[in-house]
Order: sequence, then C-alpha cells, then structure tokens
Amino acid sequence: MAVSTTNHDYFMHKCIDLALLAKARGDSAVGSVLVLDGNIIGSGIEGGKTFGDITYHAEIEAIRDAKRLGTLDLSKSLLYTTHEPCIMCSYVIRHSKISVVVMGMSTGDIGGVNSAYPLLLDKTVTKWSLAPTIISGVLEKECRDLDK
Repeated sequence: MAVSTTNHDYFMHKCIDLALLAKARGDSAVGSVLVLDGNIIGSGIEGGKTFGDITYHAEIEAIRDAKRLGTLDLSKSLLYTTHEPCIMCSYVIRHSKISVVVMGMSTGDIGGVNSAYPLLLDKTVTKWSLAPTIISGVLEKECRDLDK
C-alpha cells in the first residue's frame, strides 16, 4: 500500500485534540483516529479511569467506532495515534488488519513496536496478515508535551 505523507500532520493534530479531551477529564492524554481514503472513519480517546475499564484505550475506541462500517477488515485504513500502541492495542490492530500505524511517540516497554513483545511487527502468528507499516515521530514533540 502506498502511503502519502501529505496529511500525517493534519491527522496527528486531530489525535492531539482528542488527547487533550482525555487529559481534561483525568484520563491519560492519548488520542487516535482511523482514516480510510482520507476520511476519518473512527476516533477514540483514552478512557480507562473515566469508565473504570482498562480496555478503553484510544486505539481500541477508534476501531470500535469504525465498526459502524460493518466490517472488522480495516486493511485499507491508517491508524493515527499520539502514543505507540500498547501490547493490548497492538493485538486488536493486527486482528483488524490495519495496514499502516502512524504514531507520535514511543512508549517503550509497554509498546507494540519497541517493547520485548513487538506484536505490531510479529511474523510468527500465522492467522495475522502482513505486519503494518510503522511510521513514527510524527509531531513527536507535541505528543510528548501531552504527558507534561
């Protein structure tokens, strides 16, 4: 899949706006949007504290929001997120067949790319399609500033 970098900043700014909403209500400042053909088809904000449920991560919420399309095959979509998807979110991303993940910053030892368990890059699970293309560092400073 050819990936255009033209709109990465635009969509990451949308994620940052969502992250600020999460932060304002007391959740971790993480926002995510799912994009298909240049249109946002799903959006999510972190909500673990608000809902008392650890599965309310921004990436999972964006994927849940896109369910209105009537399919779990999101192979033609791009996921934008302020923070590297965690291991749990990475599993959901792989299951949903998302082909490109654009992230603002790494989360280190809990991330699906940079941890000891890089599920977003894994090639050993035969049920999964190809690993998504990973684009990192988009508006990294602005995303890091969310954690201040």
